Amino acid sequence: MNKKAYIQENKEWLINKSREDDVKSLSKGIFYKVLNEGDMLSAQPSVRNIIMAHYTGKTIDGKQFDSSRGCAPLACRLCDLIKGWVIALQQMHIGDKWELYIPAEMGYGKFSQPGIPGGSTLIFEIELLGIA
Repeated sequence: MNKKAYIQENKEWLINKSREDDVKSLSKGIFYKVLNEGDMLSAQPSVRNIIMAHYTGKTIDGKQFDSSRGCAPLACRLCDLIKGWVIALQQMHIGDKWELYIPAEMGYGKFSQPGIPGGSTLIFEIELLGIA
């Protein structure tokens, strides 16, 4: 498949996913599904906070390109992550587990990464474990 067709397929996949009943929207074309609700009274991270999270990342064809499962959780400053994570995690509470659907423009854009072709919609299962 050529790059233009791949990008179009990813955009169409995201449009179709956004129409599912249990899928909610955030800004910048980001969508998510709540898998588990955490403590709604807990804090939400700001861009300067260090977040601790477990995650698994996949492309729309189901190929996993990264995961913290089975190892130590990710711990880093939220502002150092892709834009889609920055936007979504600021809406999450500790203990929330979401499946996040990020358009290419809020992920890696047209640039390829290991296991991720340029123009990819990204699917992440993210569980927010803590905020520092």
